[in-house]
Amino acid sequence: MKHKRFDYLHWHRIREGSGEQTVLSLPGGVLTDFQAAEVTKPLRVACCGQQRLILADGYRWVNFAPTDKHHALMVQLDERNVPQQLYVDIGLSTGLDPDGIAFIEDLYLDVIALCDVQPDGRWHVTETEIIDVDELEDALREGQVTPAQYDLAWAEARAVEAALQAQTFGPVDVVRGYLTDPYT
Repeated sequence: MKHKRFDYLHWHRIREGSGEQTVLSLPGGVLTDFQAAEVTKPLRVACCGQQRLILADGYRWVNFAPTDKHHALMVQLDERNVPQQLYVDIGLSTGLDPDGIAFIEDLYLDVIALCDVQPDGRWHVTETEIIDVDELEDALREGQVTPAQYDLAWAEARAVEAALQAQTFGPVDVVRGYLTDPYT
């Protein structure tokens, strides 16, 4: 499994020193808010059959890593704070590194989603997809995850996807609430 940190300040796609990152401890988890000022290499990805720009100048990535859960949500927003993609890492556990950066022990599977912003400001998930199945299969074959961890990854990915489709995935409300009232 991979140790994935939610730290983007020194990422090769961002001009060094041009982004801002805030880490907040909230009830039930850790929120990381990264805003890119100057992007040296914009990022486009496939999401639910569409090409989406998820990183450019002024874009924002807000991550919520719940405590005692097997997932972490990243909301990738454009310069107007409109969600471009919801990205859920599936993992064994989440936590904080000694330097205060949130992380997930990544179990390779991810759930991605698109959403529409409703007139009342709520986000309505319209499409979902489980991705990186091949990475999980390779990790199992190479002994990087156990059969129990493999089963956990699939069970969690299916549960997250179902909650996203039912509009009941709690971390979405946490991030949306933070963007409405940043707790600062």
